[in-house]
Amino acid sequence: MKPTKPIWFIAVLTGALLQHAFAAGSAWDQPASALAARIADILGAGQARLTIQNLSSIPPDQVPEIRKILSQDLQAHGIALAGADSANVVRVTLSESAHERLWVAEIAEGDEAKVVMIDAGPAPADTAKAAGALTLRRQTMLTTRGPVLAAIEMGAELVALEPEQIVFYARTAQGWQEQQRADVNAQPLLARDPRGVLQEGASGVEAWLPGVHCAVNVALAISSASQTVDCHASDDPWNLETGSVGNAANGGSIGAPAIHAFYNAARNYFTGVLVPDPGPTLPPFYALAVLPRPAGIALVIGGIDGKVQVVEERAVHAVAGTRDWGSDFAALQSGCGAGMQVVVSGSGDAANDSLRAYELPASEALPVSEPLDIEGTVTALSTAPDRKSVVAVVRNAQNQYEVDRVTALCN
Repeated sequence: MKPTKPIWFIAVLTGALLQHAFAAGSAWDQPASALAARIADILGAGQARLTIQNLSSIPPDQVPEIRKILSQDLQAHGIALAGADSANVVRVTLSESAHERLWVAEIAEGDEAKVVMIDAGPAPADTAKAAGALTLRRQTMLTTRGPVLAAIEMGAELVALEPEQIVFYARTAQGWQEQQRADVNAQPLLARDPRGVLQEGASGVEAWLPGVHCAVNVALAISSASQTVDCHASDDPWNLETGSVGNAANGGSIGAPAIHAFYNAARNYFTGVLVPDPGPTLPPFYALAVLPRPAGIALVIGGIDGKVQVVEERAVHAVAGTRDWGSDFAALQSGCGAGMQVVVSGSGDAANDSLRAYELPASEALPVSEPLDIEGTVTALSTAPDRKSVVAVVRNAQNQYEVDRVTALCN
């Protein structure tokens, strides 16, 4: 008996729908195949546990299809997917910039980890809006002729670290007014372009200069009392992170270890040795920022060779998209976009400097603000104690030093 017309029509329609579904699913075939081949080049045949994190605009309901295709391609290369007991782990992150999708795979074999990336095609047009997710704003708090190495704002007090003195300011109706200067009672080992750090501490503020550590009682300083600064020679590591990092998910904070870094006074950079030890060997660096991650924290390292790397889950991998980064950056909990960004100085190619905010969802830096022009050179950046602003020290065209508060406005 011949099939009736309705049955024939349904059969054709079903075939067309299946063909369309296959075509839609095959949009991920090429990038999945390319990524599987790169993974296999490193891992070889064997077993591995596969995890996928989606930080892109790909709809969540398409991630299982990507996982299925990638799993099949890995198995075709002789990589069998195993459970949590496998010593080999493949962590895939689906990310994107304003122009292209980037898939990143971190391949961990025991204590060793390597990273591969592939271009997964152009990003949707509307992701270009990411470049304008926020606007950076700058307010000059202080201008002084003396060189400033670092500054910290604590409510109605402002503390500035100079090469041989610590200066205290109080907020008044006329702006920040100097209250007192205290000598650093130990001879710093200053380089031509010295660095310094100020952090909130038990006594008010702690200060680090090359070869010197100071405990600062800010309350006594503002009241013009004596014995406000206790400095001594020290080779101890500097405190770069006080131990609490903003959580982009809820605007609060997550516990994180206080991070100290050993400083090489003779070379004017941090050696790469941290306390606590993050696991992998780190290169010498100028700047460090801490960002929250679902599994804990990530350290962003600005190496003295100009390369930017991320340390996460005891592995180090390079960050793409940082060619325009300068040697200074700091974390900012803006509440815009992903919630937390890195504010970065310019690379120094232009006559004047600039600041720009980036997000690092995986192994690529994505600009989320337009550059904020700076009339001068940024010499230091630090995160404010509340993490909602960044303090920038700028040497302007008149060879004066400005202390600026940098905040973000969500677009």
